[in-house]
Amino acid sequence: MSSTPSLTLPSQVVPPEFALSTSVPAAVLGVDVVALPVLPGPDDGSPLLGPGAAEIADLTGIDLLGVLESTRATGATGEVTTIPVPLGTPDQPDLASVLLVGVGAQRPADFRRAGAAVGRACRGRSTLATSVPALGPDDALEPFVAGLTLGSFGFHWRSTAPEHPPVTRVVLAEVPTEHGAALARAVAIGGAAWHARMLSTVPANLKTPSWLAAQAETLAAEHGLTCTVWDEERLAAEGFGGIVAVGQASAHPPRLVRLDYTPRRANRRTPTVALVGKGITFDTGGLSIKPGEAMVNMKRDMTGGAVVLATMAALAAVDCPVRVVGLVAAAENAISGNALRPGDVVRHHGGRTTEVTNTDAEGRLVLADALDYAVAETDPKAVVDVATLTGAMKVALGQQVGGLFANDDALAGALADAGEQAGEPLWRFPLADVYEGKLTSSIADADNAPGGPGAIVAALFLQHFVGGRPWAHLDIASVGDAPEDSHEWTAGPTGFGARALLTWLGSEDPLAGIGS
Repeated sequence: MSSTPSLTLPSQVVPPEFALSTSVPAAVLGVDVVALPVLPGPDDGSPLLGPGAAEIADLTGIDLLGVLESTRATGATGEVTTIPVPLGTPDQPDLASVLLVGVGAQRPADFRRAGAAVGRACRGRSTLATSVPALGPDDALEPFVAGLTLGSFGFHWRSTAPEHPPVTRVVLAEVPTEHGAALARAVAIGGAAWHARMLSTVPANLKTPSWLAAQAETLAAEHGLTCTVWDEERLAAEGFGGIVAVGQASAHPPRLVRLDYTPRRANRRTPTVALVGKGITFDTGGLSIKPGEAMVNMKRDMTGGAVVLATMAALAAVDCPVRVVGLVAAAENAISGNALRPGDVVRHHGGRTTEVTNTDAEGRLVLADALDYAVAETDPKAVVDVATLTGAMKVALGQQVGGLFANDDALAGALADAGEQAGEPLWRFPLADVYEGKLTSSIADADNAPGGPGAIVAALFLQHFVGGRPWAHLDIASVGDAPEDSHEWTAGPTGFGARALLTWLGSEDPLAGIGS
């Protein structure tokens, strides 16, 4: 009898390495690409060149402004003009090209998009020197680094080497070394989003709940976190009925993962934040089966869990000042003779019951267990869950903005501000209690799929499991996948949410005003 070959994830490309230098780009040795900023001219006039341009023009003998004029470049955000340097120069024999990169209005979003454009233009290269962040390191460095990192993202499972590996090394020229801490933070935030994107892209024939739990154990060991994993027997014994029910049809049993982060200055009064991620490693819809085309991208239905894992791994790097507990409810929503049926009743952790009228509304069933556990066992001052939860969110928002629900205005404001700063915009929706009656079941405490405004009803369902604690629900189904390359997003799973959460949790006082 033949057996199924075991699977191992091929070696993946890694994000670029970054370094600071006070030298001008022309003086950084061993580079094969230089990227210089281009600013729109005043009153729509000729564009202007930024720091480092004069020295590169002298080094190469190229009339850079003349090139911009001949190509009708404007300095618009992300516009890239590539100038080959086929023979290098005597002082820089490896220099192969100069990139002139538009930075538009020089807002953080412009630097992020410029970084992404540079990242794409430098794929396959060894070393890049760029002076783009030198225009204003306080505003430019973090978004430029995040954009360059994520615009370089790649994933492959080919029999050959990756086609477009990221540039290996990036030197941020003309940036003082006192910005080293800001660079470390930027690398951590960009790297977390990369990690979440990578986990979400792994195919489900490898990415089972136990595989995802093993990834959590690995990152816990690497980043000084405590990790606890519930297997299917412990989940059943401790009353996690939602997670067990959703995962019971799969050959790959469910898991619950808990990661604990403690800040370096913690004491007994240090408050706790709980993060809860939906970890459905593949979603067929169960017996309420999805159409075939709707199943194609369901390997990424654990994006919320990936975001929580990646965020937890980067908390120390952004010097998060509060305790954080990360929970990932992992299951595969499959079909078999043991599948959860429409009409079944599930008893959640804590005792609340749900009548399951649609097995494709499974995410809220696993989140409910994890939310109740978080409130009962970790005494959080705030709870945030992240999930690719409802198709209704994509209908409402398209594929560029994530949905936000919250029962606390200060928490909603903090997350919305962090999302805006990080380049992950969130739009707040109402927890409209006028729809609460739709959750009514004739036999259980709630119906999991009663119809109505889908995203709002799902949020109202989850609200019953947070015990009145300050809580926010990020429904990222709208932004779980990018249909095509767009700025720092690459086609496929986006890992949306890690940058926003780290920007919030890495602030001086993430819980300021929350719950008061």
